[in-house]
Amino acid sequence: MKSFLFKPVVLIILILLFAPGCSENHPGQAQAEAADPVVTTEFELPGLDGTPHRLSDWRGEWVLVNYWATWCAPCRKEIPDFSQLHDRREDITVLGLAFEDTDVATFEQFLVEYPASYPILLVDVYNPPEALGAPMALPTSYLIDPDGVLVETWIGPLTGAQVEARIENGPDA
Repeated sequence: MKSFLFKPVVLIILILLFAPGCSENHPGQAQAEAADPVVTTEFELPGLDGTPHRLSDWRGEWVLVNYWATWCAPCRKEIPDFSQLHDRREDITVLGLAFEDTDVATFEQFLVEYPASYPILLVDVYNPPEALGAPMALPTSYLIDPDGVLVETWIGPLTGAQVEARIENGPDA
């Protein structure tokens, strides 16, 4: 009886071990095919003054999109560093996405104490940009390449030096 059950079990194990290798796709090939379509990230959000801004307005530059809120301590720490990055590098634009259900006056008052030299865009927390979705945590930052392709996502605090290293050295930075 043991022999009768043993052979089918061994056969099933062998099939499961070798069947994945029979596919026409090879590991490197699947990744290359998935990378072929160029997906550009796009959204439109109002600035503090109500003027609409599209991500594509900054096409040709690296764009750091940073979700933040006034109550977020790490976000407050990022603002001066990202302002320096924005001011220092002509090829990098920082966009601050204010992700908080409050009025413009509250943001303007906050920005007196924590001035940002980069554009601040308002996000409807109940309807965030579809291209990025709602952040899982704050701060959350996205790096968009000059062609408009999302190339990196950071959840949690980030520095301008980390952004520059990613741009200069690629995904292994």
